[in-house]
Amino acid sequence: MRDDGHVLKQWKGRQALAAAPVRVAIRWRTDGRTAGVPAGIYRLRLRAGIEMSIGNTPDHDIDVEQTWSVAVGLPRPAPSIARAPALSAAPAPAGSRATLYTVHLGNLHSQTNHSDGGGALGRCSGSQAPQSAALGPTEAYDFARRHGLDFLMTSEHNHMFDGSGGTNAGADPATVKALYQSGIHAANTWNLAHPGFLAMYGQEWGVIDHGGHLNILNGGELLGWERNAAGDLLADTATPRNDYATLYALMRQRGWLGQFNHPRGDQFAIDGKPLAWTPDGDAAMVLCEVLNSNAFSNRDDESEPRHSTYEAGCNKLLEAGYHVAFSSNQDNHCANWGASSSNRTGVLIERGDALTADTFVAALTARRVYATMDKNAELVLTANGRMMGERFDNRGRLTLQVRYAGRRGQRPAAINVFAGVPGRNGEVKLLSRKASTVLTPTAGAHFYYARVTQNDGKMLWSAPIWIHQTRR
Repeated sequence: MRDDGHVLKQWKGRQALAAAPVRVAIRWRTDGRTAGVPAGIYRLRLRAGIEMSIGNTPDHDIDVEQTWSVAVGLPRPAPSIARAPALSAAPAPAGSRATLYTVHLGNLHSQTNHSDGGGALGRCSGSQAPQSAALGPTEAYDFARRHGLDFLMTSEHNHMFDGSGGTNAGADPATVKALYQSGIHAANTWNLAHPGFLAMYGQEWGVIDHGGHLNILNGGELLGWERNAAGDLLADTATPRNDYATLYALMRQRGWLGQFNHPRGDQFAIDGKPLAWTPDGDAAMVLCEVLNSNAFSNRDDESEPRHSTYEAGCNKLLEAGYHVAFSSNQDNHCANWGASSSNRTGVLIERGDALTADTFVAALTARRVYATMDKNAELVLTANGRMMGERFDNRGRLTLQVRYAGRRGQRPAAINVFAGVPGRNGEVKLLSRKASTVLTPTAGAHFYYARVTQNDGKMLWSAPIWIHQTRR
């Protein structure tokens, strides 16, 4: 399909999926022509569904959607694009002091032996039995720093601190809570000894089925719902399973920030409505994971070819009203923290400020973040000179400027600027294929973000910019 959503060709089929992976072939060439479409950059959308039967009634539920940019033939070069100065972003509005930023690259989604990660590479091919692996947070931070990352978050599954994937009826609450606090201590100790690298420890809260995972990025307490046989809570603070409204309210009260992990359209429901917006959630949730590499990769040379995109889910969250920036992580379960692929989350810290927990949280709160599949490329979006992540009132014309820099000879093959309306719960639409776009928005709220596809197929996503158009 084109980026404007116009479908050019469709394939449909049915294939049984059991314990082993299945390869499905599609007939791309027709009568010697490549699908009958001219040369260019297109989007390939793949939907996988689960077919079930309720009694004698068949039911079909879309479970996974992926979208990828594909090149057909030899596409024309992308329009010229302003270069983002290396490790800096665009200036503030005219008349104010220019602000430069240092880009820090890292991974905000990984596990160690505090939950179901930390498996040695030679033997790791999947999730580990909780707390069975040899390697913990300290080893993870050391590995990530040695492999060039600026920050790493170990995000342990909150319901596995009892050493079980289910509920450990014999678990000791004191031991469970002490393990979580030991992780916070390990990160703090590491940061004192290693300035310039930020170690983060937190929790991945929730379950996938009929729920949804999210990372609490700076939480000082273990949250949970499980209890042992004596009825003791196996956490510091009780949070009902899948009760996102209550969780968001607690996060906002505590000042904790969150990231939606690999969001699907049927997750994060409140009162039966998936991806539901609340004021508390909007205040607490700052990131949406738009891309994730294979969670069970055991590669440590950035050569992992398998990735999953969640742009559709993130777009629905933006349309619901969430003010989230895009992140790109690896969800490492093996001992290759941040090194299975070249994808990273880029966080912009004001030039001259050290990378600390405080400056990092300030950048996340401001949504000065971009997602990239290429650690050597940078992307910035501005609106009337205002930095991506900002919210401001606008009157008259709006100039959107996409700035990109690649340091390994890569160049843009496609530039796409998208537009949406927070709270509309509609569809995000393609606005422009240009690096510089001038428009006069209609009155009301709008958001815009950019996606750049490089000539090697790797993509970058800017953070959105939110405006409220007051008058033309």
